[in-house]
Amino acid sequence: MATSADIAYARIREGVLAGRYAPGSPLREEQLAADLGVSRTPVREALRRLNAESLVEFVANHGARVASWSHADLQETFDLRALLEGHACSLAAERRSAAQLADLERLADEMSAAHADAAGVAQLAALNRQFHGLIQEASGTRQLPRLVARIVDVPLVLRTFHQYSPAALARSLAHHHEITAALRARDGAWARAVMEAHIRAARETLLGGESPG
Repeated sequence: MATSADIAYARIREGVLAGRYAPGSPLREEQLAADLGVSRTPVREALRRLNAESLVEFVANHGARVASWSHADLQETFDLRALLEGHACSLAAERRSAAQLADLERLADEMSAAHADAAGVAQLAALNRQFHGLIQEASGTRQLPRLVARIVDVPLVLRTFHQYSPAALARSLAHHHEITAALRARDGAWARAVMEAHIRAARETLLGGESPG
């Protein structure tokens, strides 16, 4: 059964990732407790957990605030994703099961269908998250999914889909199909190369122009 701290953590975290709490904005314990209908103690615990995930930062004499991410921070985030997820994809090519491959192919098809039906960014993002998560699961590693989760859950990274041009989105969807082809062939080098290109293309979409303000 979820504790008050678990509920506060989940609600505040969802608010940060959805952009309801803007980067750099203060997170007052008293106000959060009132909004969530809990005491300040579980809110304080939730903020500590979010700080450990780098979503919240503590400032001396000012309390907690939503973490801000510079252009350089986001570049580093995508570079780390390329390394970690490329490695996961290489391992998944060797270790994936037939059922996992079938699920990945289904997700790739569903993303293409959602795009064709103009289903919206939210559905595409959810399917994309499942796709990447399943590759990490198929890699058979214990630590890597936790490391990637901490990197991916940066609000600006989660909203990358909002900035895709039609051509960039078509390229991203094509990458998913090529990744599944590499996994079907059990070609780790191919799988790693496509995943790295996929993430670096996403970085260019988000950061290729001027530094976000």
